[in-house]
Formats: sequence, structure tokens, C-alpha cells
Amino acid sequence: MSDMVMGQGPFDMKYFLSGALAGGICCSITHGGLVPVDVVKTKIQLQPDVYNKGFIGGFGQVIAKEGTGGLLTGLGPTAQGYFIQGWFKFGGVEFFKINITRKVGEETAWNNKTPIYLLSSAMAEFIADIFLCPYEACRIRLVSDPSYAESMVGCAQKMMAESGFVGAFYSGFVPILFKQIPYTMAKFAVQGKAADSIYGALGASPDQPPAIGNLGVSLASGVVAGVAAAIISHPADTLLSKINKGGAGGDGSMFQRMGNIVAETGLMKLCTTGLGARCVMIGTLTAGQFGIFDIIMNATGAAKFHFHDPKKLH
Repeated sequence: MSDMVMGQGPFDMKYFLSGALAGGICCSITHGGLVPVDVVKTKIQLQPDVYNKGFIGGFGQVIAKEGTGGLLTGLGPTAQGYFIQGWFKFGGVEFFKINITRKVGEETAWNNKTPIYLLSSAMAEFIADIFLCPYEACRIRLVSDPSYAESMVGCAQKMMAESGFVGAFYSGFVPILFKQIPYTMAKFAVQGKAADSIYGALGASPDQPPAIGNLGVSLASGVVAGVAAAIISHPADTLLSKINKGGAGGDGSMFQRMGNIVAETGLMKLCTTGLGARCVMIGTLTAGQFGIFDIIMNATGAAKFHFHDPKKLH
């Protein structure tokens, strides 16, 4: 099997490891850098009656109650968890979209770019979430109750002693799938479509970049993709925040607790509480991820795969 696809490559183990490393670094940096935003967003979702002064006012409330350090609650599990998640997500998307293209043929792949983006991102995200879920459970528990434990390791040990391995770390697995898989599918599919539209509008291509450069296209398309992905995944994000709060949803199975939380909160509030903050956060974060991903890929000497019309290849 040739390592070349659509006139690009080689797409060998070095390429996929470069993609995984770039994905891990870009997700760790962006999610870690936005921890203060995420702390405020999570508190608005968990205690809307207390944190009711809007997104900006929420910062002041957290600082007044917990000091400036309160804005960095959960930084450890966030940076580590999203490095691992980014490794499998970005690396997985590159792996799956290139190998699907090899499998179905270049002409079929070109005509089905969006379905390939959707399928690749769904598969990659499912694998990534298996690794992310325990970190996210610890982060949310620390944000909802800063006095619960002194560290991420201490938090994990205490949660496991109280609820067992699955109960502690995977009670939020279904909500995280409902949140992350549609989010990632929208993120990669919309970013791919938006990038194509920007290149087309500027009469350029990845091989012949416009004045703003390929990095500029990645950043601009990343903002569009981030806002779309945030809106689609927000109800599940709120549900995930609530189900990881101690005692939320009462007793019973995970699905019973989720049903109780939806009934208590109301569908409209589930879809809108903290949405503005999340659009700002995810729009910024997604643009940053695609930008950093491109920079690191270039630094490793790996040229990122782009779909090309095979009829126009020379």
C-alpha cells in the first residue's frame, strides 16, 4: 500500500504520531488556558441561583468567595486529561480520514468529504472519551466543591473509595459521549467546510495560501466551527456538569438520575444556561486548537492532509 494519498504524504507512523502529539499539545494548552472561564461556566451551570450576575460578574463572585486561586480549580486534571483526549482525537481524526480515503478511493472520498469528517471524528472522539472521562469527573467535583480534596490524586482516591471505580469515574460517560461526539463531529465537519469556503472565496488553496496564510484560515474557520459545536453540545455539557455534582439527580441508575436532572432543570434552561459563556469559550478554544495544531505539525515537518479533487491533481 502506498503511503501517498491524493498526491500528499507520506502518511506513515511518523505522520500519525506527529498528529497525535500536535493534538495533545493544542488541547492541553487551550483547555488549560481557559480553565478560569470553565470554572465560572461550570459554577453558573451548577448554582444558577447563586452565580446569577452573568459571565463577567461570575469571575468577581468566584474571586470574592475563593480568592484568585479559585479560578484555577481543576487545572491539573484539565491539562492532563485534555492532552490525552487531544492525542486520540486529533491523531484519530487524521488516522481515520486518511485510511477511509484509502479504503473507498480518492474520487469517492472527494465526493463524500463531510461524511468522512463526521465518521472519523465520531470514532476518534469515542476512543478519546474513554480516557478523558475520569479526569473530567475529578475536575467537576473539585470545581463544585473546592474543599473536597487537596489534589487531583486525592480527589480520585476519595471518589473511588466512596463510589467504586465505575461509579466515581464513569457515571458521566454517557453524558460526555452525548456532549463530546456531536461537538467533535460539528467541530471537524464545520471547520473543514468553513476552510474550503474561505479558500474558495479568496481564490486560494492550502497549496497556494491566501494573504492571511493557511494559519489564518485555520483560525477563522476554527471560530465558526467552535460556535456551531458549542450550541450543538451545550445541553449535554450542562447535564454532565450537574451529574458529576455530589447527590445530583437523586438515587437510581445513571439514566434515572439524568432524567431527574432534566425534569428538575427544564429543557430550556438545560439548553441556554451558560450558553453565551460557552460560545465565547469554545469559539476561542477551537480557533486556538486548529492554529496550534497547524504550527506544531509544521514544526515536526508533517504537512497536514487536505482533501483535494483527484481530477485536478498533477
